[in-house]
Amino acid sequence: MHITPINQSKKEILVVDDTPDNLRLLSAILTQHNYEVRKALNGSQAIASVNADAPDLILLDIKMPGIDGFEICTTLKQDPACERIPVIFISALDDALDKVKAFSVGGADYITKPFQEAEVLARIENQLHILSLQEQLKKQNEELARSNQALEQFAYVVAHDLQQPLQSVLGYAAIINLKYSESLDSSVNGYLEKISEAGTRMQRLIQDLLRYAQIGKQDIDCLKLDGNVILSKALDNIALMLQESHAKLTYADLPTLFGNESQIVQLFQNLIGNAVKFAQPGTNPKIEIAVSPVNNYWLFTIHDHGIGISPDNLSHVFKLFYRSKSDEKIHGSGIGLAVCKKIVESHGGQIWVTSELNVGTTFSFTMPVNSGTH
Repeated sequence: MHITPINQSKKEILVVDDTPDNLRLLSAILTQHNYEVRKALNGSQAIASVNADAPDLILLDIKMPGIDGFEICTTLKQDPACERIPVIFISALDDALDKVKAFSVGGADYITKPFQEAEVLARIENQLHILSLQEQLKKQNEELARSNQALEQFAYVVAHDLQQPLQSVLGYAAIINLKYSESLDSSVNGYLEKISEAGTRMQRLIQDLLRYAQIGKQDIDCLKLDGNVILSKALDNIALMLQESHAKLTYADLPTLFGNESQIVQLFQNLIGNAVKFAQPGTNPKIEIAVSPVNNYWLFTIHDHGIGISPDNLSHVFKLFYRSKSDEKIHGSGIGLAVCKKIVESHGGQIWVTSELNVGTTFSFTMPVNSGTH
């Protein structure tokens, strides 16, 4: 049975076995199937060979004099330059404990001697295929990270450069309204008011976009922060909104946090403001903030009794610029929750949401208990 390797370039396999006959047999089989083969009779030769030029895969015997197969695999997996190389143990040991140990030290697969040629080739091809997929995924993630970085930089530059001309538009509209409002008819004054409202919304959008682009551009300052002070500052920033909506907040003492003060203030401000905006029509918002320790993290929950989020929208709420049809009557940029997600993740935590239509929504997020957690 002939099994073709997963691509046309020859893959290099290191075979490690203290029995010369086994080396010759495996070498002949692999060479016949277009693999490049290197051989090592003991652990020292194997480690030296890998350090000199890393192979694509290693076939490794367990029982050898000196350094056995388990020790070889453990040593290689501790080296960042070698840890991704698949190791297939090929041994006469058939005990379940030996197999468990083989996987525990980093083995990718296990073949029992006496082996079948077809099985060896199939397992090698499978591991090389997995390795190829992992490399593709790594490259795609790297490319995605570069694309995201370029997009954020573009957004930052565009938003920054838009601020000055927009400020001029708003400024001139204000001057016209101040100097000439009495001499203009009502329709013109109405147009000026619409210009000012649209310009103000655009200004908020630009500021939100700049804030989003700036998060994660620098390392987090792990400052020791009083959670109660953080919450107080967040509430001060939206005091008018809370007053006009007659919102009622309940919360206990908050713990000490570590991170960037302005970002964590923004996190609480956005989530509480979101709860106020999506209250049940004609009711005063009721918002409950709770916190509890979970392992090495603080788990925060911000619960409202608002209109809720439909199941179809739950998986999209943290996406940049996402707004559902039910949001269209509520002013917002569609950036606030994306900012929250980025802030939490840049601090080493996670954020998620649960909701039920016409019952309420709970935003939950974790923050490290100490500065060394993330």
